[in-house]
Amino acid sequence: MTAPTLDVYLNKRVVLDTAGPMIYIGLLEGYDERGYWLLEADVHDRSDGHCTKEQYVNESRELARDGMVRSNRRRVFVERSAVISVSALDEIT
Repeated sequence: MTAPTLDVYLNKRVVLDTAGPMIYIGLLEGYDERGYWLLEADVHDRSDGHCTKEQYVNESRELARDGMVRSNRRRVFVERSAVISVSALDEIT
C-alpha cells in the first residue's frame, strides 16, 4: 500500500482552510515542504463578509458546478504553516 499524497489534488480545484479567517480556493499547481501554489485563486477573508467559511465554500462549489469560478488572484503561494486542511472542492458535502 502506498502512502497518501497530495498528488491526487494536482490540477484540481482545492480548498485550503486555515485556523484563522482566511480561506483559499484555487487550482493546485504544486506544493512542497514550504507550501502550496494555487492558480486562478480566490483568497477570502471571512472577517470581511457576513457568511461562514462553510457557506462561502458551498457557494463556490455550486458556482464551479455551473462552470463559474471565483478568482481574485492569478497565482498565489500559501505557506504550509497557515493551512490546517486541504480538500478537493468537488468533494465538499
